[in-house]
Amino acid sequence: MISLESEVLERHLPLFHGKSILFAGGIKDQFPQKLAAHSQSVQIWSQYFDYAKSQSAVNFSVEFQGQADLILYYWLKNKQEVQFQLMQLLANAQEGQEMLIIGENRCGVRSVEKMLSPFGDIAKIDSARRCGLYHFSLKKLPHFSLNRYWKTYHHPQLQGLTIHSLPGVFSANKLDTGTALLLSTLNHAISGKVLDLGCGAGVIGSMIKKMNPHSSVTMSDIHAMALESAHKTLLENQLEGEVLASDVFSEIKGKFDLIISNPPFHDGIDTAYQAVKALISQAKWHLNQGGELRIVANGFLPYPDLLQQYFGEVNVLAQTSKFKVYSVKN
Repeated sequence: MISLESEVLERHLPLFHGKSILFAGGIKDQFPQKLAAHSQSVQIWSQYFDYAKSQSAVNFSVEFQGQADLILYYWLKNKQEVQFQLMQLLANAQEGQEMLIIGENRCGVRSVEKMLSPFGDIAKIDSARRCGLYHFSLKKLPHFSLNRYWKTYHHPQLQGLTIHSLPGVFSANKLDTGTALLLSTLNHAISGKVLDLGCGAGVIGSMIKKMNPHSSVTMSDIHAMALESAHKTLLENQLEGEVLASDVFSEIKGKFDLIISNPPFHDGIDTAYQAVKALISQAKWHLNQGGELRIVANGFLPYPDLLQQYFGEVNVLAQTSKFKVYSVKN
């Protein structure tokens, strides 16, 4: 199976003959392998570990320094993340660099014309499968500096902690209300090994470490931008912790006394429960005897049933009109 975006690209196979190709952005399917038969070479750059670990030879990183005759860019939902990636790619390219940008109309791909027109010639060359395909030729290299994309924020509830974040990271610009509710359930009695799963900018794990200096904190996420953000949040606040890429528990070793999470339930612009189901169903195997799984979620989501199925008794530690914090013990 290939995505709608790749189906549109497939209509233009002659454009790829004999060229070196770089896939970037929100690529999620097997189209690079299919295109390998029509091109000179194929590279893939992804900031998402769940995709990178499922493919061969994917460059999983915040920045990419490689070159290619043609860049195929898959539009992402987050416009700031798109701009970061496009500017980084084009700043390292040569004048005349060709790029094809493909994306769903509902994700805002039309804004690529305004974004890239200051740097070259861009035109729409196809429209199908509710997607737009644009051709871009680079005339003027943009300036790119990673430092200018960093954002920081504070919040009274964070007790002096400074959060550092890059574009596309969950709760990048302010403390979200779900995490705030989850933080309200923390105390200074947390000890042992803690896993902040889906850590984003590292808010939860960093707060636990700040409040409980003797705890051992591990933070994980699938997003390279989140991992970079969490690492910087720890570093700039003089806190110690491990930060690693993992698709839910795929790279997690050992067992923990507390697994805590504000799990995502959006995949692109569609609601998806796959990651949360994996989190709840597999958590028992990563908890010590008597260990706790604590998550915050929108009250309308069917997580209590899942938690009860795998753990039995479910406690609600805090709630608002929108969110609930659930706790289960191993």
